[in-house]
Amino acid sequence: MNIKKESAIQNIISHFEDYANLILSQLSILEKVINSGSLTISEEVLKELNINEEKSDNFEIKLSEKIINTIVLQKPVASDLRKLMACYQIVINLERIGDLVMDIVKFIPRIQDGETYNRMSDVIYNMLLVSVNMVQKAILSFVNSDKEFAIWAITNDEVVDEMNHKLIRKAITKSKLPEETQQLLFSFIHINSIISSIERIADHATNVAEASIYAMEGTDIRHQNHLNETKD
Repeated sequence: MNIKKESAIQNIISHFEDYANLILSQLSILEKVINSGSLTISEEVLKELNINEEKSDNFEIKLSEKIINTIVLQKPVASDLRKLMACYQIVINLERIGDLVMDIVKFIPRIQDGETYNRMSDVIYNMLLVSVNMVQKAILSFVNSDKEFAIWAITNDEVVDEMNHKLIRKAITKSKLPEETQQLLFSFIHINSIISSIERIADHATNVAEASIYAMEGTDIRHQNHLNETKD
């Protein structure tokens, strides 16, 4: 047993779990912001989000360096190499999820029609909950080598996509204001931006789950549906 190699990999996994918890913390803060239904975000919350975002960027850089150095210097066997490459892919996706959290936080105060947002905030919140649950399950799948969690996350991506389409239709049909007003138009644009960002969080959760399966089995399932359709 190469003790130095095992120690390096364990160090990466430990830092990975810390990073994953940081991103989950950012998502938890976002949940509270969306659930409040308010278009105003306190300076205290914004400060916490910004500090965490800076930590996230540093985490991503350091973890990427650790992974690359371990691959180059320790020459891991195939199974360990797969896990390290999957970890690298997951770290990139987690960093993007963190960026999307910050994008959503920026969109919220730009919404001019508070009434429309209030009518939609509960549905947006439910959509966010599903996406966050996908992220949690995908991370647990990698950490615990649990394929079922990964499959659950991948399957629920379609659920979030459908919720996205329904939200857009509901926002238009339920509005009491004329569609042609500039205020309403801007509000719909920003609400759609929030919804799309949440949908992208779910997409990244799917990427994490797929990387987890690759780490466990060495199987790349990213394009299986497309390949199956081509064969048919």
